[in-house]
This record gives sequence, C-alpha cells and structure tokens, in this order.
Amino acid sequence: MPKINRLTKKRDFEKVFKKGKRFGKDFLVLKLKENNLKESRFGFIISRKISKRAVLRNKIKRRLSEIVKMELKKMKKGIDAALIVCPGLEKKNFREMEEILNKLFKKAGIINF
Repeated sequence: MPKINRLTKKRDFEKVFKKGKRFGKDFLVLKLKENNLKESRFGFIISRKISKRAVLRNKIKRRLSEIVKMELKKMKKGIDAALIVCPGLEKKNFREMEEILNKLFKKAGIINF
C-alpha cells in the first residue's frame, strides 16, 4: 500500500478510536473517521491474541493491506480507518478475507460504485 495511504501515528489512531464510527463483520472491526485530507488512510491492528508468532500476524497484515490497495480506487476520499482483527481470521485464506473485507466496506458505505 502506498505510504500516503497508511495510518501510522499514534495520535491519528487515537482520534479514530475516540471519535470514529464502528462497523463489524465476522472477524473484522472497522473504525472510521473523516480526516479532511485528499487521501484515505488505513491502519491495521493485529494483537498477540491472534497468534504469538509475528510471522502469522505480519502475513495477515500483508493480505489485508493488499486487499485495501486493490479497492483503494473505488473508495471515498478523506477518511481514516483502523482495521482490527479478531481471532478466527488467521484460519481464512486470501479470497475469504477479501470477501469479508468487501462486505465490511459496503456495510460502512465507503466504497463508490
């Protein structure tokens, strides 16, 4: 995912958590907040509850990042989003993750068709 589309700073995550709207679907939770920028930014939160192995957590993060990157052109501009992974997603393959994430984006209303 391009660097401009990454949510990295702690204060940005805190703003999303304090003032953002929450949407949930299967093993993912999405927190959204408008950011008044020209680009949308995404951050991923994968705790050790998912797996104690960093390799597996990073694999999930890479997959989610790739899915977001593919859908970025269809999404609304000017939002900050934090994706929180819940236990169970590590058992899903790429296509299943893609399906869950797309349904979540539709539910949140951030995909333009």
